[in-house]
Amino acid sequence: MEFQIILDETENLSRLEAGTDEVGRGPLAGDVVAAAVILDSSKCVRGLADSKQLSGRRRAYFYSQILENAHSWAVAHASVVEVDQLNIFQASLLAMSRAVDALDKKPEFVYVDGKHCPKWNYPSKAIVKGDSLIPSIAAASIIAKVTRDHEMEELDKVFPGYGFAQHKGYPTSMHLKALQILGPCSIHRRSFGPVAKLVNITN
Repeated sequence: MEFQIILDETENLSRLEAGTDEVGRGPLAGDVVAAAVILDSSKCVRGLADSKQLSGRRRAYFYSQILENAHSWAVAHASVVEVDQLNIFQASLLAMSRAVDALDKKPEFVYVDGKHCPKWNYPSKAIVKGDSLIPSIAAASIIAKVTRDHEMEELDKVFPGYGFAQHKGYPTSMHLKALQILGPCSIHRRSFGPVAKLVNITN
């Protein structure tokens, strides 16, 4: 796929640019995970695409390629507690802000997937569907997705019975049925409707 990079008259292709994206707004359980990536123009990773459009095998391939060839990359989280305290929108912005701050190279400009940029001091632009338009955002979406999926697979061993390894915390029929039987565990988001309903019933 070819990316249509969006620029305006104030932007410069030679500057150190990062892309950031998050994964995990929709699940009923688990952290929001964000990544930030500064690609190396001399080490092109061909075929990058939105992580949602890639098979698990392709995501794993690009994940290793990005880690090997990116100029800089970082991963950060917003916890389940922060999701419940702040709301999922603010928690997503917080995770992306942490990811950009964690880069070992300070970017001169940041592309953010979505409609809003975090409150920070970086020159930046929010781009709807940026993960299909900007290579560095696509790279960040892949890093975040692979990282979160792996974390949910590990949490499945800690909290068996919910099927986290299969649905990654999303509200599938399997997950909702397990919630009804087992009740919420400590990584469930109490502020999300299906979980809140069960918590209210048991309290």
